[in-house]
Amino acid sequence: MSAAALGVDVGSTTCKAVAIDAGGAILAHAVEPVDPRIEAQVERLLAAVRGPDGAGLPLGATGYGRKRVPGARAITEITCHARGAFARVGRPGLLLDLGGQDTKAIRVGPGGQVLDFAMNEKCAAGTGRFLEVILGRLRVPLTEVAALAARAGRPVAISSTCTVFAESEVISLVSAGEPLDGIVRGLHRSLASRIAALVRAPAPVVVDVFLSGGVALNAAMVEALREQLGRSVQVLAEPQLVGALGAALAVLG
Repeated sequence: MSAAALGVDVGSTTCKAVAIDAGGAILAHAVEPVDPRIEAQVERLLAAVRGPDGAGLPLGATGYGRKRVPGARAITEITCHARGAFARVGRPGLLLDLGGQDTKAIRVGPGGQVLDFAMNEKCAAGTGRFLEVILGRLRVPLTEVAALAARAGRPVAISSTCTVFAESEVISLVSAGEPLDGIVRGLHRSLASRIAALVRAPAPVVVDVFLSGGVALNAAMVEALREQLGRSVQVLAEPQLVGALGAALAVLG
């Protein structure tokens, strides 16, 4: 089946592109770390996903770099993530988009529309960057995070709400002999508590909760959110592509 529309999500840490058919199903996708030369990167990714016969397809763009995508209709992230999430699950709920530089809590209505939303303050402490910086300092690869956090006897409390101060606090905890697995679990609990507070801004947690964004691929973060919210959460299929999917759907017609 041939592509009917294209979507691009130029985020703070990754660039995503999708091609969808007339029914909204993803036919092809590409994900790369974002390049400062956004125009050239987007052109290359779109060429990869649309194929040789996809010239002239409607194109939607979202994310931080959406206005730097030539020929695209620029659409806000909130709108695209809500639309993409609804397309994935077909029901309303509360979407948590866990990105590298921001976290969004979006209350999605029965038609995929945005009913309300809240975002973290302009600080990395409420985002994936918080984990990236400190786990990097601890030299813990993402592939080992979930198993390490799961075997922790107890989470080590991380009191700092600033990424820079939290990094210093973690170094002190390591020096004091605190177990690495407990520190890793404590980091995830600390981030989850801030996200849980954000969640309660657009709506009490009485609806289905969905996760999108790159951080949703971190199983330790998913478990920490389940603990903090006191309910199950559903990681959307291909969570990094939700915004790009929503952008493509918005221009599909």
